[in-house]
Amino acid sequence: MKIKFFAVAFLLGLTCFAIWNVFTHQKPAIGISEGNEAPDFTLQTLDGKAVSLSDYKGKKVFLNFWATWCKPCIEEMPDLETLQNKSEEEVAVLAVNFTSSEKNSAAVRNFAEKHNITFPVLLDEKGINARYEIISYPTTFLINEEGIITEIKLGSMTLKEMEQKLSDL
Repeated sequence: MKIKFFAVAFLLGLTCFAIWNVFTHQKPAIGISEGNEAPDFTLQTLDGKAVSLSDYKGKKVFLNFWATWCKPCIEEMPDLETLQNKSEEEVAVLAVNFTSSEKNSAAVRNFAEKHNITFPVLLDEKGINARYEIISYPTTFLINEEGIITEIKLGSMTLKEMEQKLSDL
């Protein structure tokens, strides 16, 4: 009789533990896959200001990896600027430049000035591109207010696509 009681109590306890594990909120792993928390980093802007991804927690983020020599990146920049200007309260656009592939940071500065870019252009001289495993340009990570990667988009987007993805975030 005691053995049956302990067996039932044990199974009931195991069942409760399994249910508790399923329904409790577990913090997502830090990584570069959809559903992961985006890895934090700190890079310098064109004007020398240190900017961290974590500075934007609480905002939706378009984290765009690009280079001045990338034609699709050049075509996408005006739409990123328009998105930033139209949705500044709701979204932050961060453009991480693959600086080690550029002639120098002055070339990046000239590009930003020529294209009237007002959102933060971050100079990646630390290998953040490699940490995020960027293999083609542009690549954009869409990150929600909690810092979770909701989508990874390879290739350029139009303003209409950006706005649709923003509404899905």
